Amino acid sequence: MKVATIVGARPQFIKAAPVSRALRQQHTEVLIHTGQHYDDAMSAVFFRELEIPEPDYNLDIGSGPHGQQTGAMLAGIENVLLAERPDWVLVYGDTNSTLAGALAAAKLHIAVAHVEAGLRSFNRRMPEEINRVLTDHVSTLLFCPTQTAVDNLAAEGITQGVHLVGDVMHEALLWAAERARVQSTILERLGLGDKRYLLATVHRAENTDDPTRLRAILDAFAALDEPIVFPIHPRTQDRIEAFDLKSKIKNLKSIAPVGYLDMVRLEQSARMILTDSGGIQKEAYWLGVPCVTLRDETEWVETVEAGWNVLAGAETERIVAAVRDLAPPGQKPTWMQGDQATRLIVKALLPDLEREVANCTTPTLTT
Repeated sequence: MKVATIVGARPQFIKAAPVSRALRQQHTEVLIHTGQHYDDAMSAVFFRELEIPEPDYNLDIGSGPHGQQTGAMLAGIENVLLAERPDWVLVYGDTNSTLAGALAAAKLHIAVAHVEAGLRSFNRRMPEEINRVLTDHVSTLLFCPTQTAVDNLAAEGITQGVHLVGDVMHEALLWAAERARVQSTILERLGLGDKRYLLATVHRAENTDDPTRLRAILDAFAALDEPIVFPIHPRTQDRIEAFDLKSKIKNLKSIAPVGYLDMVRLEQSARMILTDSGGIQKEAYWLGVPCVTLRDETEWVETVEAGWNVLAGAETERIVAAVRDLAPPGQKPTWMQGDQATRLIVKALLPDLEREVANCTTPTLTT
């Protein structure tokens, strides 16, 4: 069996790592990197630390407007798929790379498998929401991390080929957490004490491209009387400079983007995390670190329902109050975990199960 895996952004590298290791034990994987994230801090370091093989193809698309970027990816991926003729195209998450890979495969009548299917924010202004909805509707196999995701697909009439497998990011985090404790020296390099700082990340377009929202978030950071470590995404850095907001971050411990092991170490030791990242919301939950989400909605509603995550939007007072008042309960339900996710995904891709899906029967997977 030959599987073409499409990745392009750092969350996808994390999700693909355990699946790639499992696939290559018995099958052929063709790894296609769109180049959506392209510099060392956003791409190469993740391949090294997560022990992902070098891409078979690197399209070097880079950044750009959504239409331009997605169109270039679509053309480049189509050329690779025509040359490789894989049995499956495997896509992850909700980026432009995800959508381009799914569309290229669907138009060539190659079966699409979507890891992290069924997530919904119900906010169609988010580019990620458009990407994930369209990808789900052209996919043959849909691998859901939660029952909520399964229910979302059912509400849209998608029930065939849907599998509740758990979250592959949980497997990646388990793999990285022990390595981070041993290998990462970032706490020592930054002079940080355990549970003596907040960790903040901001990268989503809804926050970075809106000067009012970005200013309000940075004002909240400035109002918090705790050290804040702030790895700045390139998009965020550009907008801070364009909107003349550099004075807002002068008292933060601003650092360049870090690799996965350093990021996991920062998450493990933070007192609290403030973020608009979906992946970091999950990692905070699994690591038992309270989280304030800098958005008005989240796909990971289970973390909010459990009391470990609170939605604070981009309002200064709400963010400050959330940091002050959030007190998670002692117990933490084991939602969203995925210790068997990789095995179930690889099993579902086997040719005999592919035929079952083609015949409109949903395979029964056993653990």
